[in-house]
Amino acid sequence: MAKRTKTSTQSTAISPRASAAASCGCAASGSGQMEAGAGVGPGAHAAGVDPELKVANLKHLRRIEGQVRGIAAMVDEDRYCADIITQISAVRESLHAVARNLLRNHLTHCASVAMREGASKGDEMTEELVDLVGKLAR
Repeated sequence: MAKRTKTSTQSTAISPRASAAASCGCAASGSGQMEAGAGVGPGAHAAGVDPELKVANLKHLRRIEGQVRGIAAMVDEDRYCADIITQISAVRESLHAVARNLLRNHLTHCASVAMREGASKGDEMTEELVDLVGKLAR
């Protein structure tokens, strides 16, 4: 079996929302103030992460990774289309579960910090949350 190596999969696409994402409390210190030089958006860190949620998300993502490899094998083996579609549906639902967990963490930590920082940050965070919920609802 070939040895796998870790590679970076960081996206280089930056949405207009991310570039204006000062509304997000991500990368904030425990006092709710932004750290000097702390980035917001792609590459930034969350204001806080629930350790149990992180472990659950990583476990779930590893399972999803295995499912996707299984789907690729099914396609390679010319398996029955309906079976492949069923597996794809299961992966999509699993990804939604991880996204819901991440949204929960974002609300608990990042959003609450931004909401405490004042009206303009709160308004920006409200817009960001509406966008995120819209993405999850698709």
